[in-house]
Amino acid sequence: MNIAIINGPNLNLLGKREPEVYGSLSFEQYLQQLETNFPAVRFTYFQSNVEGELINAIQSAAETVDGIVLNPGGYTHTSVAIGDAIAAISVPVIEVHISNIHAREDFRKISHVSAKAKGTIAGLGLSGYALAVQWFMWQKA
Repeated sequence: MNIAIINGPNLNLLGKREPEVYGSLSFEQYLQQLETNFPAVRFTYFQSNVEGELINAIQSAAETVDGIVLNPGGYTHTSVAIGDAIAAISVPVIEVHISNIHAREDFRKISHVSAKAKGTIAGLGLSGYALAVQWFMWQKA
């Protein structure tokens, strides 16, 4: 199974940025844990702070993977284009948020991604990524 993990803006700062909210691991450290815990999965990982690069990564990944785990970060609440990119591909996308976006500022309760994604996981920390991977594996079985 091939799964792409695509992270949006500021997620390159995991482990440094607000560790009380986002934890103390960098995503690269967490990705190593995912690879160990899911040896049957081939992961590709991409992170960008640039909206267009995220759209390109979604479109490109859709040609080669069984599923996409997407954390669009702040673009969740502002990017119609990322939502459109998800709607334009046939590969399922699971939207993941480390924090509970519904318990934060009102503007974070708006998502241009959720309606296009197969499902959304929010507020469970980095384990949300593992839950998304488990769902893909369950679907493949």
